[in-house]
Formats: sequence, structure tokens, C-alpha cells
Amino acid sequence: MTTTVKPPISFWIMSVIALLWNLMGVFNYLNQAFNQVSILESLDQAQREVFEGIPAWATAAFAIAVFSGLAGSIGLLLRKKWARPLFIVSFIAALAQFINWLFISDAVEAFGPSTYTMPILVLLIGLYLIFFSKVGIKKGWLK
Repeated sequence: MTTTVKPPISFWIMSVIALLWNLMGVFNYLNQAFNQVSILESLDQAQREVFEGIPAWATAAFAIAVFSGLAGSIGLLLRKKWARPLFIVSFIAALAQFINWLFISDAVEAFGPSTYTMPILVLLIGLYLIFFSKVGIKKGWLK
């Protein structure tokens, strides 16, 4: 006999928000990958140099972060515990990407101190999704 623990409505709300958040990340990645000309036209010279200088490994980390986050969000909606390791992968990849953006490149000088805002927000949400999925596993919402 198996017992199914029904998650509360807040679980579903957070799972949908996680999905939408990660879809925005995928959109941003695809925009950066396939709309470079338009992006470069909107930047000044210093910003353009930073953007053009993004190494392949940082772009790969960006892709891994957003697509594993999206897969983790789908895992939440399917109530699968494999969502948590995907959120961990997403967090680590995002951290690698932001280490390059904030500490290796000249992004802060080119874009200003507000450059820290989005990376901090992304990493905090990433940590929350890891925690949220851990709670879901512990409470039996994720199998």
C-alpha cells in the first residue's frame, strides 16, 4: 500500500513561479545567443568589449544554469525528487557564470555597481529552489 501526500496549494504556486522564472532565464539565454547584433548595438564601447569577451565556458555555464533550472522546475510540477539535483547543478553553473561576470571580466566597471543586482537575485532564488525542493522531498511531496 502506498500513501500519497498531497502538496498544499502553495507548493503548486511556487512550482509555477519557479517554472516562469526559469523560462525567463531560458529566454534571456536564447536572446543572448541568437540576438547578439541587436544587443551589441545597444551598448557603449566598454560594455560591448565586456559582452564580446565572454568566454565560451561562461556561456556554457549560462546554458547549463537555465536549462537545468527549467528541467528542475518541470520536475517540481511532476512531483519528482530529481528536481533537487537539477537545481543544485543550476546553482553551481550560475555561480560559475557570475564569477566570470563579476570578478574576471570588467562588467562592473563597464555597467556600474547595479551589475551585482541580478546575479545576487538569481543566486538567492537558486538557493531557495534547492531548499524548497529539499522540503518537498522531506514532506513527501516529491517522490
